[in-house]
Amino acid sequence: MDDKYDLRSLFLGEDSLVHDLVTSGLEGTPLEDSSSNIAFGLGTFAVVNIVFLLLFFSQFAILWIERKAVARMNDRRGATTALRSLWVGENGVTGGEWWNMLPFGLGRPVGAVNKWLNKKFGNRSEEFETVDRVNNRSWMGLSILPGFFQNVADGMKFLIKEHMVPRRADKLIFEVSPFLIVSTTLIILGMIPLSSGMYATNPDLSILYIIAIFGIAPIGVFFAGWASNNKYTLIGGIRSAAQLTAYEIPLLLTLLAVAMLSGTFNIIDSIHFQHTAGAWNLFLMPLGAALFLITMIAEVERVPFDMPEAEAELVEGWWTEYGGMRFGMLFMAEYIRTYAACFLFTHFFLGGWHLPFQGTIGQIPYLGDAYLLIPGALVVLIKAWLVFLIVFVWARFSLARIRTDQILEFGWRMLLPLAVLQVVLAALYRLYLFDVEGMSDTVAGGSAWEAFGIPFFIPALTTILWLSIFFLLLNDTGKNEREERMYHVQTVQPAGTHTPGQD
Repeated sequence: MDDKYDLRSLFLGEDSLVHDLVTSGLEGTPLEDSSSNIAFGLGTFAVVNIVFLLLFFSQFAILWIERKAVARMNDRRGATTALRSLWVGENGVTGGEWWNMLPFGLGRPVGAVNKWLNKKFGNRSEEFETVDRVNNRSWMGLSILPGFFQNVADGMKFLIKEHMVPRRADKLIFEVSPFLIVSTTLIILGMIPLSSGMYATNPDLSILYIIAIFGIAPIGVFFAGWASNNKYTLIGGIRSAAQLTAYEIPLLLTLLAVAMLSGTFNIIDSIHFQHTAGAWNLFLMPLGAALFLITMIAEVERVPFDMPEAEAELVEGWWTEYGGMRFGMLFMAEYIRTYAACFLFTHFFLGGWHLPFQGTIGQIPYLGDAYLLIPGALVVLIKAWLVFLIVFVWARFSLARIRTDQILEFGWRMLLPLAVLQVVLAALYRLYLFDVEGMSDTVAGGSAWEAFGIPFFIPALTTILWLSIFFLLLNDTGKNEREERMYHVQTVQPAGTHTPGQD
């Protein structure tokens, strides 16, 4: 199904707007014979930058989502600094004439704009009673994403902090490691499509390429821990290398199962397969979806698998010795990898840019037409934000950290056999349950997974079966049974019955 908002057709191809402008502009010049190549180069440059910038700057949304969600979990408001605080301060406290510290002669014009804004939309105004009543927590009585711009302030804070290298550290490797981690992380964003007509590049083996890029970062992590000449960082680097190795193999097998079920190693083709076959992979391989999320949480070293960093402690694992913008780069790389994991789960298991119940709602008069006009890029972003909120944020602030030996045992002894099982199931589904004649590249999609004349019979049955298995496995039979288990969900002593200092 074609994308209504095809960015590549606008910038690339002989019928594109860029091609017409370039060829007409170079007509009669010595570059006329190369005008097509120049147009292609300019169009590719524009598409790559637009897609990358959309992916990169939309990352600020997950920082804001995490802050506000965690605040609600803790029954508090969280960060409330808004854009308006730049010129009115917070609670009557301002940063003084901060614009005078701006470089390149920007202080005077920025200061003039700041004073004008403060005069028109400041703390006290008889003309705007709403602003006067609520003081500086509003813009004409309405907040502008309160707390969102605090992320920008945190980034600027990293930029002005001093960077120091430990005296006996290996300076070359110490400096190179953050760039190795960040550069490989940014490359991942270049491989992620936003829609069928909005992507930077589309190699045939894009799934394998992304996994290969994910596998480079542990090298930089180990180098950073070793080069710091610090026992905490060295132990953190070793832990990280062992953990990532244990979880990359189940992750690779899970994506192999996705490729086998879809019949391709291409991300865009696997997304189209889910639509044309009539079912998202989430309902065909719930085990694979769970394995992907668990291994990705371990790959990005978030709670409960954050033992290499131990972010809740006074030290920061393998990046303890990094400060200033180097710390900011590593912090950014962690969130970019998390964001990339959300996009990959959206594409591999949630149908990518395809809307939920697209065929059913799309047939409703007027409402269906409006529903189908929603841009695919917006659908992908919303799905990725929801995956981040529901999975990564919820898990981080709901689960306790587990020990290193438990992390490794969980990866090797439990996830690896389950990943092999998922590969076998994917092969069986593709060979014996898939009906290629049910494929349909229409708005409604196909029905390649029906059985006994019942549409969506196989996805529904698979989902119900695995949800029942998950329910049984996630509920312990008793806290005193099977003592050899690594952990259970029940506490030894109920909450509220323990008196500190008396038990």
